[in-house]
Amino acid sequence: MRATVRMSVAVMALLVFAANSLAAEEIAISVSPKVINIASASTVVTVHADIPYRLVAGASVTLNGIAIDWWKSDNQGDFVAKFQASDVKGIVEPGTTPTLVLEGETVTGGTFSGADVVKVIDVKQKK
Repeated sequence: MRATVRMSVAVMALLVFAANSLAAEEIAISVSPKVINIASASTVVTVHADIPYRLVAGASVTLNGIAIDWWKSDNQGDFVAKFQASDVKGIVEPGTTPTLVLEGETVTGGTFSGADVVKVIDVKQKK
């Protein structure tokens, strides 16, 4: 009986660990620029994430399925993701307010995600 109880506790602990590993941690993100102008010559969309840089497996990070271009740490030690603006412009439509979702893996095998809403316009600059 005692061995069965110990085995049950061990199995339960393993199941709790597995469930926690499968659940994505929700994080706060901020996309910059907040207004994406399809007609602009911008080259980068930056996403500031409220997750420590040291915890993120950088190459795993995507924004609505777009592969990350490069990443860094900000002054507070949080993760900052950079994406090619042309790739982001390719998945949004002028006149909309899409939700952009940052997803990735941690160095311990967990996952995280965060979302932010941007506005999309198509305005040519006056010369």
